[in-house]
Amino acid sequence: MILWVIFASMTAAAIFAVLWPLGRNLRAARGGSDLNVYKDQLQEIDSDRAAGLIGEAEAEAARLEVSRRLLAAADAPSAAAASENPRWRRAAAIAALIILPCGAPGLYVALGSPDIPGEPALARVKTAQGQDGGQSVASLVSQVEAHLARNPNDGPGWEVIGPVYMRLGRYDDAVEAIRKSIALNGDAATREADLGEALATVANGVVTADAKAAFDRAMARDPHEPKARYFLGLAAQQDGKNDEAAAIWRALLADAPAGAQWVEFVREALAQATGAPAPAAGPSARDVAAAADMSDDQQREMIRGMVGRLATRLHEDGADVEGWLRLVRAYVVLGDRDKAKDAAADARRALADHPDEIKRIDELVKGLGLEG
Repeated sequence: MILWVIFASMTAAAIFAVLWPLGRNLRAARGGSDLNVYKDQLQEIDSDRAAGLIGEAEAEAARLEVSRRLLAAADAPSAAAASENPRWRRAAAIAALIILPCGAPGLYVALGSPDIPGEPALARVKTAQGQDGGQSVASLVSQVEAHLARNPNDGPGWEVIGPVYMRLGRYDDAVEAIRKSIALNGDAATREADLGEALATVANGVVTADAKAAFDRAMARDPHEPKARYFLGLAAQQDGKNDEAAAIWRALLADAPAGAQWVEFVREALAQATGAPAPAAGPSARDVAAAADMSDDQQREMIRGMVGRLATRLHEDGADVEGWLRLVRAYVVLGDRDKAKDAAADARRALADHPDEIKRIDELVKGLGLEG
């Protein structure tokens, strides 16, 4: 008897919990403010990333989480509007008064029993969500893609998904998403720089004419945009203009904010352009000055020495696909196209068990015109 009294009390509490909000005159005004808050959060993530306060992986994870909340908020107004309809309110009230009291005992009789052993909460979570206890990135991306299929003009959604595509290696999709983001949100410097990076990545690191045009547009809107400045230096280096590349990267390092995570990467690029070997913490001012005083022949000889050391390391441990890509490009810059072809062939042999990485080598060979 006591058990049924408890059930009745719980049922009454459930009915009250349902009827109480239905009796209030709520307005669905929250969705718009939520959208503004989430859009501000996306802008803050971009600002922190540009300032070097967070890494690319952390920025992408934050973008994905905010995007989920943003998409939920975008769909909220329609649901809230439906709840304001008096017919829906009356229907919900009737359901609460009839279904809860009558349905709960029936469900318990059919499914419940005090004799059934309990199941740990962790086991239930794993059963419902899988062994990892949460949704996979692929599942979350699929949700965003489904939302964008229904709402193709959702600018913030395209801005969120572009960097995620980059992280997942879906570079062609990233290019398309960033283009749509620019068309819907405007051609901001960071968006143009992201587009240029995606285009260069599709070309296996080669700054193509389209990529360079995107970086030029980014610089026209913000002369201090770090990503655009780096890639414009890389474009100059790939054209054999090492002095121009070095000047761009020196200016970029001089303007770098404290703690920027890309500083060491730019220092390494500067060392390669000037022929000065970079220590673990980056080249010193004396090293850079000494390289600048060398003749062109001396600088090229030093660069050849660096390329030779890279080739030796790769032949000892050929699992570094990024190293092979750098080696092939370096030989092209030095004018040794035959060595570039040989390096590509060596890379294919070393990476024989990794078809996706071999594909990157083949695409680079094609982009540099080394076929045949």
